[in-house]
Amino acid sequence: MPKILAIHELTTDQQQRIKDTAPGFELEVINAKDLELASLKEIEILIGWSRRMQDEVLLPDSKLKWIQAWSAGVDKMPLEEFEEKGIQLTNASGVHSIPITEHILAMILGFARNIHLAVRQQSDRSWDPAGTFSELHDKTIVIVGVGQIGSHTARVAQAFGLRTVGVRNSGKSDPYIDVMYKVDDLDKALSEGDYIVNILPLTDDTQGMFNKDRFAAMKDSAFFVNVGRGPTVVTDDLLEALTSGKLAGAGLDVFEEEPLPSDHPLWGLHNVIITPHTAGNTERYAERTVEIFLDNLAAYVKGDPLPRNVIDYNKEY
Repeated sequence: MPKILAIHELTTDQQQRIKDTAPGFELEVINAKDLELASLKEIEILIGWSRRMQDEVLLPDSKLKWIQAWSAGVDKMPLEEFEEKGIQLTNASGVHSIPITEHILAMILGFARNIHLAVRQQSDRSWDPAGTFSELHDKTIVIVGVGQIGSHTARVAQAFGLRTVGVRNSGKSDPYIDVMYKVDDLDKALSEGDYIVNILPLTDDTQGMFNKDRFAAMKDSAFFVNVGRGPTVVTDDLLEALTSGKLAGAGLDVFEEEPLPSDHPLWGLHNVIITPHTAGNTERYAERTVEIFLDNLAAYVKGDPLPRNVIDYNKEY
């Protein structure tokens, strides 16, 4: 009997739905730390990923055919080896649209209304109403890397009266993006933004994309938000832009080095909001990931192509 292995906790109901969808398969749910690696070569479908599995699942006699990643990002997985072995990879893209959108808007609103400063003042029991308070209405948000998250962010941003500008490789329009640019016109798009949001995946093309030149293309009054991948930003260049006044501020959830070292200068900047890679966190994460998996599993058992979130190894996402 072919086997499905899940290394993330699943509810009794979720396990039963998987068994009902694939009655000819055996399902095992076990914590990755408790897994006997030698048993991995018998697994046909894997839910989740751990680096310690890599050598076993890539052995010539491994039966693995499909991995459902528990995250949207797959840049830390051995994509070339998966492709060579013919392993299909799907991710959890779409799970994060709501929480990341809300995180982005929380950072933007916090900066516009000086909530980040008020929280610091509260710690000092300081009453200081000084400062410039702005509105989102009639401002422009530039979303770099428009996919499911970017589209949802634009939809919510429009409700605040923001003009929405998007950047994506294809340049394909989106119903919630007022103006869409291709990546070739990135600097032009950046120059229009009061709020710049980076939702890019990490690929060879996006590594270090936000560098000194990109920050120079932005307005001095712009606020930069990064909820994509840390290495898409050159941290030293961002730090220089923030300390020199080239950027008004930044909301950062991801970093080149994580955790961000405790002595890093970014911690001390009052025009920076830092969160510890939590933008995508939500109590509904597992529920939504399992829904993606079940849709694909129904197709898999019929021998049909997987319909959702299949990674294109050429694009690396």
